[in-house]
Amino acid sequence: MLHRGILAGRQASANMMKYLLMGTSSNFGNVFSMAAASVFLPFLPMLPTQILLNNFLYDVAQIAIPSDNVDAGYLCTPQRWNMRVVRDFMVFIGPISSLFDFLTFYVLLRVFHAGEVLFHSGWFVESLATQTLVLFVIRTMGSPWRSRPSRALLLTTLVVMGAGLALPWTPLAAALGFMPLPWAYVGFLLAVLAAYLGLVEAAKRRLVRYAAISD
Repeated sequence: MLHRGILAGRQASANMMKYLLMGTSSNFGNVFSMAAASVFLPFLPMLPTQILLNNFLYDVAQIAIPSDNVDAGYLCTPQRWNMRVVRDFMVFIGPISSLFDFLTFYVLLRVFHAGEVLFHSGWFVESLATQTLVLFVIRTMGSPWRSRPSRALLLTTLVVMGAGLALPWTPLAAALGFMPLPWAYVGFLLAVLAAYLGLVEAAKRRLVRYAAISD
């Protein structure tokens, strides 16, 4: 009984850390992107209702984090809170998110000559996708291919992603200020997601190695 209680505590600690790493890094990047875009755009980067909807869907995707699987290595030894890791993830992973946001802004404005509605639709989808999918990289300090998420977390994230990607094509699109996206942009988005997750994984491994050396 005592052993199960210790393991449950370590699992809860690990999943709380996942929430902190995901929330601080993605929120830092989004706030920076929003502030920078407001400087040069002649319209709001995203409407208030769209920001609230984006945040709502993002939060729904995190509901199942407490049920997520935890790496065996984390459960085997006592753990302590390391706020330096949270700070480093925010400072280094957050700007990576902003970098891909800026690339998306450039492509929307220069390649697709987006007006206000198309810009809002394109960035909403890209922002939601990068925020939610990055959890699969951050949720483990090892390889995301070797650490399986819980079924509940996987299902919740995929449902949220599907709903967010489908919104510009639904009857709700006009009421929310969206419009259908060009299929060429969808191809661009897939490439951006692959590159973003790959770069975050590389940065994460570097941060983990640095933390191990510092300890």
